[in-house]
Amino acid sequence: MIVAVVFDLDGLLIQSEEVWDAVRERFVRERGGRYDDEIQRAMMGMSSTEWSRYLHDHAGVPEAPEEINAEVARRMLDAYREHLPLLPGAVEAVRRLADRFTLGLASSSNREIIDAVIDVAGLAPFFSATVSSEEVAHGKPAPDVYLETARRLGAEPAECTAVEDSHGGIRSAKAAGMRVVAIPNATYPPDAEALALADATVGSLDDLTVAVVSG
Repeated sequence: MIVAVVFDLDGLLIQSEEVWDAVRERFVRERGGRYDDEIQRAMMGMSSTEWSRYLHDHAGVPEAPEEINAEVARRMLDAYREHLPLLPGAVEAVRRLADRFTLGLASSSNREIIDAVIDVAGLAPFFSATVSSEEVAHGKPAPDVYLETARRLGAEPAECTAVEDSHGGIRSAKAAGMRVVAIPNATYPPDAEALALADATVGSLDDLTVAVVSG
């Protein structure tokens, strides 16, 4: 029986992958580093500690990972203060499922970014637990962030449905032992192998009903 729903954030509730991509690309190029499709895709789902080290080690950014992380996070917060790109149906989906389930959020974003987004969107009161992958040992596609979210919710992973948009997120939630509903990201769609792992796939947040979540 499903008692909790765990949302992803980036690419699911907010159209943020494009913002992350633009902010990191500009930052890397300012530093004389390399930024291309390989770099971009490799970082999807990584925690902030992982992608900042990746930019240092593989993209040629000279600053220390901690400095990279801090500067990119600052620029992301500035971008969100100017415009928060909530996806259609995001607020309604959270409110709809909060009437029936305990809600959690498992995100690869930095803690301060998670808190800012759900506060600006007016969604903070609906989430009983939010976890950043920087707070666990490994980012997605490892199961750590979903396992920690379930722990904080006081639920077994098998009692949780995760809602994800990306290949790394689907794999992460599935590895944690959760039911997974996929809403494929239109810009960066999950690969067919990852999508096949999902228990259900819907086209939009408007289709995310209690029945779909419950299975």
